[in-house]
Parts: sequence; C-alpha cells; structure tokens
Amino acid sequence: MKEIKIDKVTLNIGVGEPGDRLDKAMKLLANLTGSKPVQTKAKDRIPTWSIRPGLAIAAKITLRKEKAKEILKRLLEAVNNELNNRCFDNEGNFSFGIKEYLDIPGTKYDASVGMMGLEVAVTLMRPGFRVKRRRIRRCKIPAKHRISKEETIEFMKKEFGVIVK
Repeated sequence: MKEIKIDKVTLNIGVGEPGDRLDKAMKLLANLTGSKPVQTKAKDRIPTWSIRPGLAIAAKITLRKEKAKEILKRLLEAVNNELNNRCFDNEGNFSFGIKEYLDIPGTKYDASVGMMGLEVAVTLMRPGFRVKRRRIRRCKIPAKHRISKEETIEFMKKEFGVIVK
C-alpha cells in the first residue's frame, strides 16, 4: 500500500485572453499529446487586465496512466532532468515550467503557433487515495499514508533519474 504511482500529469498554457493566442495554445497542446485540450475560464474579475468571470483565458490537458509517464519523461528532458527543491510541495505534487516548447525532444517548430511556453503539474498517489474522492463515505487520508516531500523527491530520483537542486 506504500507504493507511489503517477496519478496524473496536467499541462497548462495561460494566455490571459480569448482569441488567436488561445487557439494557438490549444493547437500546441493537441500536437504535443495527441489528445484534445479543454479551455479553462476565469473565476474572478480583474478589471485592469480586462478579465471577467466566464472568459476563456487558458488551455489545459490532463493525461493519466502510461501516456502520462511517457510525456513526463519527454518534459523532464526539456529541463535536463533537473528540478528545484521549491518545485515540490508537502502533498505529493510537483510542478515546473518549460520556457519554450522547442526544448521538448521530438518537437518541431510550428510557424502557425509561434513561440510559447507551458506549465507542467504532476500529482502522485498511493493505493487507497480513492477514499478522499469517492462519493459515498468520503474521508481523509491518514497522515502516515500521505506522500511527503522527501518521498516525492526519492520517487522521482529512482523512477526518472531527476536531479534535485
């Protein structure tokens, strides 16, 4: 029950406005993963940035199982398998950014997309984590079963050869 697995990998591109840039972000995510991305909408009003609730401002895609593992290997190569200690949180998650999608191995420049970066968020889990998301008899994960920051770092070093600074 202590075995750690990858629950999901989420790729996100925030553009801050609907229109052409959002379409390019959707196209880039589709090209990188082969799956269909979804638009995310603003929840708050920020008048100085002309953002209102319900306005599509970003694109994301969530990958699970083997597809998540494959894309994560490619994305880690884009940052030379090096992550900062600040990338990891205390709940078994970590995230990092990629400045340009051209850094990802096997990706070619697409003139219709231009230059764009993306954010990667990885969620880890153990068997038994379903109890916090199920509909009936939902309960909290005990402290001894949660994934700590140190366990996350050790898992990434062992599975993917990541160097933590």
